[in-house]
Amino acid sequence: MRREFVPVFLITGFLESGKTTLAETILENERYTNGGNVLIVCCEEGEVEYDPAKLKKYHGTLVNLEEAEELNAQRLAKLDAEVKPECVIVEYNSMWGVDLLGSLRLPDKWDWAEIVTLADAGTFDNYMTNMRKLLTDPMKEADMIMINRCGESFNKSSWRKQLRALNSGATILFENLDGSVEDGIRDEDLPYDMKADVIRITEDQYGIFYLDTMDHPERYDGKKICLVGQAYRRKNFPEGFYYFGRMAMTCCSNDMSVCGWVCKGERWPDGRTYFTLTARAEKVTSPEGQAALLFHELKTERAKTPRDQYVSFVNL
Repeated sequence: MRREFVPVFLITGFLESGKTTLAETILENERYTNGGNVLIVCCEEGEVEYDPAKLKKYHGTLVNLEEAEELNAQRLAKLDAEVKPECVIVEYNSMWGVDLLGSLRLPDKWDWAEIVTLADAGTFDNYMTNMRKLLTDPMKEADMIMINRCGESFNKSSWRKQLRALNSGATILFENLDGSVEDGIRDEDLPYDMKADVIRITEDQYGIFYLDTMDHPERYDGKKICLVGQAYRRKNFPEGFYYFGRMAMTCCSNDMSVCGWVCKGERWPDGRTYFTLTARAEKVTSPEGQAALLFHELKTERAKTPRDQYVSFVNL
């Protein structure tokens, strides 16, 4: 039985930016493909070719388009009827421009799931100087922007600021030459003072702080933190521990959860009263090997209810 919704993953970027490699990664992941037929629409021939063995193993059908005129509603409808895909991957030719995509009518049940724009660090400066519009137009619409093959001299912080100015909501990642991936955020990029004796997190900064502690707990190890939240009970917590956090809308109005940290202290967890917590953060490692922050309560005092009781996740 086919999905009620067929996700379409759009991958944009210039030649040698890693589009085919990413497309094959999606192809191999059943979380995206539902284990069914996968249609790959390739709009340009890159340096890396698709592996026939992988296409066969993961039910992939590769269709190559040579001209922009071939990417139209009629052609996609025909491919939908022939392949009956559970997932669609479009490896797009950025030289065709993004206007074509804006006017493209997708078959019934198809809808854009994620737009990823890739760029190569080695050619990034040159393209930004000489072909800025072609490079940046897809970035303005992207859900994720990834810069690949970053050497030690690549100024991630500087480029991150420029990319964030282009797109305030996209996830921005940098892949290093050793294959590791990072967000490129430095202490000076954060909206609060990392050098202060006590790092004070405002209501509007809570979401940014929470996400950064998840990604970089080592950044806060030994630091004193001050922020507003609530104390919550957890059945498996021993006496003297509670969960400190705030409610957040993680994807929709029906999907609410508390985003926060385990705190060691004497505060009574009632899940209702807002209070200002001053705590010392400690990086700890779970039995599963996952790093996280543990707060050690230093001081608490009652606080006003935040203007917006639900946390906003605004990317840096």
